[in-house]
Amino acid sequence: MRIGLLTEGGYPYVSGEARLWCDRLVRGLEQHEFDIYALSRSQEQEDAGWLELPPQVGLVRTAPLWTARTGTGDDGACGGALGRRARRRFAALYAELAEAVIGGPDEADRFASALYGLAELARDEGGLGPALRSETAVRILERACRAPGARRAARGARVPDLLAFAAEVECALRPLSLDWYDDASGGSGGGGLGAVDLCHATSGGSAALPGLIAKRFHGVPLLVTEYGVRLRARYIAAGDAELSAPVRALLAAFHGRLAAEVYRQAAVITPGNAHARRWQERCGADRAKLRTVHPGMEASRFAEVGEREEPGEPDTLVWVGRIDPSKDLISLLHAFAEVRKEEPGARLRIVGAMPTDSGSGSGSGEGREAEAYLGHCKALAAQLFPDEATGLHAMGENPVSFEELGAPEAPGLAEVYGSGSVVVLSSVVEGFPISLVEAMFCGRATVSTDVGAVVEVIGGTGLVVPPRNPRALAEACVALLRDSDRRERLGAAARARALELFTVEQNVTAFRGIYLEIVSHCPVRREAVDDAGEPRPFAHPPEAHVPGRWTAPAAGGIGGTWLAGRSSGAGAPSWASASGDSRDSRDSRDGDGGGGGGGGREELAGVTRGRGEGDA
Repeated sequence: MRIGLLTEGGYPYVSGEARLWCDRLVRGLEQHEFDIYALSRSQEQEDAGWLELPPQVGLVRTAPLWTARTGTGDDGACGGALGRRARRRFAALYAELAEAVIGGPDEADRFASALYGLAELARDEGGLGPALRSETAVRILERACRAPGARRAARGARVPDLLAFAAEVECALRPLSLDWYDDASGGSGGGGLGAVDLCHATSGGSAALPGLIAKRFHGVPLLVTEYGVRLRARYIAAGDAELSAPVRALLAAFHGRLAAEVYRQAAVITPGNAHARRWQERCGADRAKLRTVHPGMEASRFAEVGEREEPGEPDTLVWVGRIDPSKDLISLLHAFAEVRKEEPGARLRIVGAMPTDSGSGSGSGEGREAEAYLGHCKALAAQLFPDEATGLHAMGENPVSFEELGAPEAPGLAEVYGSGSVVVLSSVVEGFPISLVEAMFCGRATVSTDVGAVVEVIGGTGLVVPPRNPRALAEACVALLRDSDRRERLGAAARARALELFTVEQNVTAFRGIYLEIVSHCPVRREAVDDAGEPRPFAHPPEAHVPGRWTAPAAGGIGGTWLAGRSSGAGAPSWASASGDSRDSRDSRDGDGGGGGGGGREELAGVTRGRGEGDA
């Protein structure tokens, strides 16, 4: 099978989001071929280079979302000035898009119509960059904001606000102008997204937009995975950027419309946790399309510590994470002051890392903010815990230590977690708590604040307290420090849970099945050819195109949901229903492709081997 993997600000770059998860997925599904379509977020990210890619990656195409122009290097299309007829067409479509964003809640269809109209115009004209940044676009936005029925927050938008919003829209719609969508499928690695069997977007928003276009132009099914909800991240980023209220309102409406369309068109949506799932449902995702797939993490690196009988220092608390105000180290330090009143010998080890995502480092604004926050925490620790000396001639030592991950005193994660008996998470904002899963792999008892997906991850194997409540955090830590038997029971249960739910193997297995099911229910209808470009006349069995009862929704199954809205002539045959026979035929393809499967195996081969590939 040929997969178009769509990323934004991550894989295949060495820095960014979800890069490790994507790399493990691609390497774990070596029977498939992957084409990578990556949107980068900064010059620093591009300069840092790519990860070493496995042989099953046949094509990598990149485009920036950070440049001031729509130029896309050697892989995209810039697009020139539009002619008179195209300008009129653009003005009508952009006005429709603006009115759908600024208008009332029942404008989803209108937004989608305008979005796909702009995509078709970009395809016909070679790009829309200059038009999206033009004075015409700004005037259209101004008229939409002043029109009756516009959002109240948008009515007060001034020219600087409209310019800022137009720039954000141009950046978000930049994928429309790329030349990624041709459907030539003659040879290995040839063609674009129109030639793949499945588009897999590793986040919503701009990353999923190429998948929407491939589905619109070529009928390629779309799978969307979100471990951190892109819409939520954009809401937070808009607040951090100190944008005006009208710009924030307009951006929230635009990205909300785009997210709703992505969820509507996706064949399957795989949130990484219940927290992300709730966001997706609130944004309009059909519950029948949602399937939670927890992110996979490498458990082997923590095996030695997890299986070790030594429990670590019984009076040491460990915090591990990225230095950031959202981690609320201030509350942790105040909580530890309460812990010391009950357990004078307790120690707190804070092991952190400066933010490096998307090419940011200590020289960036985010890095400087992290350094300032760390300095504030160190000053508070020195104030709360004056250096203690055991005698008149001994040097004092602070019970709180600040260490950098990778430094000589904290060389590796496994040893850091193994050095203490309790791992603490004090965040006020959290998505999927990676540090908790790592602590669970190490068999450590945990105390966490109830944020994000913490409760879902812990599942009763640790103590959970409200955020921004130092007293509750301190009481939970003291309870575990005083009860070694309870710590051991919780640590063993946590390790067993993590090995069952959060390994790379379970993640890869889940996506292997999802890939095959989507393609079996939503096959791409194209002429099957071999490596030489010659037609393969018997690749598609004729019964796959015959309307019948098998195109109706299957009772209690997922096939009916995927087939909803499709024409009866393009429906899945009876072997693709959610029955035991369907699973058997699917399982037969998970091996070497031989034996069993009957008509299902033959049809799937026609889809996935359209380019002469026999082992996908």
